[in-house]
Amino acid sequence: MKNSLYYFIILLFLFSCSSKDNDKVSILKEKDLELQMIEVYKDGFKELEKGDVIYASRKFNEVELLYPQSEWASKSILMAAYAFYSQNYYERSISELKRFISKYPKHKNMDYAYFLLAMNYYENIVDEKKDLEPLLLSKEKFEFVIKNYPETDFAQDSIYKIGLIQDVLASKEMYIGKYYLKRKKWAAAINRFKTILVDYDTTVYVEEALHRLVEAHYKIGLISEAEKYASVLGYNYQSSEWYEETYKIFNKEYKTAELIKKDKDKKSIFKKFKNIFK
Repeated sequence: MKNSLYYFIILLFLFSCSSKDNDKVSILKEKDLELQMIEVYKDGFKELEKGDVIYASRKFNEVELLYPQSEWASKSILMAAYAFYSQNYYERSISELKRFISKYPKHKNMDYAYFLLAMNYYENIVDEKKDLEPLLLSKEKFEFVIKNYPETDFAQDSIYKIGLIQDVLASKEMYIGKYYLKRKKWAAAINRFKTILVDYDTTVYVEEALHRLVEAHYKIGLISEAEKYASVLGYNYQSSEWYEETYKIFNKEYKTAELIKKDKDKKSIFKKFKNIFK
């Protein structure tokens, strides 16, 4: 029995030594792999600085393959996405970002991923008059950033970008509205101009939209409606060129309220005139 225990202890010791040796080899191999991965990542970064985004992205993807469970793997996807974005390869950048979002849904840099995704859609706008999809997608992603990461710098940048997008969308409504106006399609034109007042009321197109509503209603004989819109225009934009144009339509002056100071935060001026837009 003692001999059996002795032999068991000897075998256990030998196995333990063997196991420790294997662990050491495993740790060494893992360390070598990590060093190799970091070198590959650095190579990718160097190529990115040179402007060779294709080679840089390959290096970043190689990092992910070498060490898929490390923090470097997720970082490398973001770097590949940025590399493509920096040289206008928007579709490829979008593909990388979607993969990142799907693979690492709780990653600490998710705010950056969504902001970069929004920027890719924004920069991918070719002709907003023909294709609004990239514009609307970018707006959706910017709004996501603002809602989910309100305290970040990305949220502030997103607010600014949405303001620009709103201007573009309003300009499209104005363009279509004037197109209908020229062709005497009054109802269609009026609906477009009203859309600007309701959906894009902080844009630069509000003044003209009010004037066009005066014009359209006057043309079809709805003088009281035209007067209402003229009052709103005069109340808020008394020194506007569009207010002067409105005078020309009626060929007389209207009594208007004193010009009030506009709110700095661009709050809607139409809250006081909701009944007009129903």
